[in-house]
Amino acid sequence: MSKNIGFISFRFAGTDGVSLETYKWDHVLTELGHKCFYMGGELDTPDEISYFHDELHFQHPEIRRLYSECFGLTNRPERLTKELHNRREAIKKHIYNFIKKFNIDLIIPQNTLTIPLNIPLGMALTEVIAESGIPVIAHHHDFFWERKRFLRNCVWDYINSCYPPHLPNIKHVVINSSAGNQLALRTGISSTLIPNVMHFEQEPDPVDEYSSDVREALGIENDELLVLQPTRVVQRKGIEHALELVARLNMKATLVISHASGDEGYEYQQRVQEYAEMVGTKTLFVQDIIADKRGMTSDGRKIYTLEDIYPHADLVTYPSLVEGFGNAFLETLWFKKPILVNNYSIYSTDIKPKGFQVIEMDNFISSETIETTRKLMHDKDEVDRMAEVNYNLGLKYYSYGVVRQKLQTLLAEFFGTGDI
Repeated sequence: MSKNIGFISFRFAGTDGVSLETYKWDHVLTELGHKCFYMGGELDTPDEISYFHDELHFQHPEIRRLYSECFGLTNRPERLTKELHNRREAIKKHIYNFIKKFNIDLIIPQNTLTIPLNIPLGMALTEVIAESGIPVIAHHHDFFWERKRFLRNCVWDYINSCYPPHLPNIKHVVINSSAGNQLALRTGISSTLIPNVMHFEQEPDPVDEYSSDVREALGIENDELLVLQPTRVVQRKGIEHALELVARLNMKATLVISHASGDEGYEYQQRVQEYAEMVGTKTLFVQDIIADKRGMTSDGRKIYTLEDIYPHADLVTYPSLVEGFGNAFLETLWFKKPILVNNYSIYSTDIKPKGFQVIEMDNFISSETIETTRKLMHDKDEVDRMAEVNYNLGLKYYSYGVVRQKLQTLLAEFFGTGDI
């Protein structure tokens, strides 16, 4: 029987990892016959399935102010407690309205009970779940203990009760085995592992007329390597390593960095620009012409999607120091491109044992890394062979079919096998 499923988060918009994974779950759940609805403080979803309330977004001015106080103080003034509860009560009414408006049968909070960017929302959602008894699948992407900035605060009581809450009507989902281990160790909560996925059952669309001029638009010549860094410019992405790799290849090449710093400040981006100049790597920051949808800039240039750029890449760099999973890794496999990967912890424990064939580094660019990359850039047959191996492994372990199987099991635990 079809169920009305409500996704709740700070935002469902753009190309952030949480939004992208939510849309993939939506695709699978819709194929299973269910209807999906959205509640958030920023929404790209159709109006008829959306419930907008600006105070859910972590960038709302009052929510940002409360966040700054919660994680800037070690003793909580009574005034702050009252403000948090006032906001909690207001948001709570909207959550109940969302449930009533769309006759929601099951809620899927996306990271809202995981990372304390909007504490009144976490408090409100926890209370609604406890009071209503509604079935919940809490999808956890980034736990607070994984980020140093959350460990000094004056709201430990709320964090311990809401991030995540330990309630009988919640099934918890994590995206990597380490998160599941830590969740059990810290809270006693068991969880289901559902990794990030790509639609490996269906290959990407071929290059069309619109995206055929990507190299020309970027000013990259045909005999030049297009090395793609498909991430935001934040410190944990380790972009200096990509710059060093390109510099030491001694090949005609350009590093293309797809996204800006976002909400984590621009100091590191300045550092990356200075480092690129220092090592002599030709680098393009193209965030102004890459978006989640095609279009035109104000000065008449084409706007491409990241999916338009991938087919033109000769190599993808992913030298991240820390990742919750690694969406860019899966995207690269889907587009059948060679990839440089740092041996970050989740890659080492969850992904590498599957047998993927990549250029691997271990926190620094070695001479062996350079030589392996250089040889691969001159051997198209080997690139194609590795790409096929990786694509088939992606289909086996990280396809939509994996999500479908796991979600069907979780839904059956709530509604029974004959009612889903």
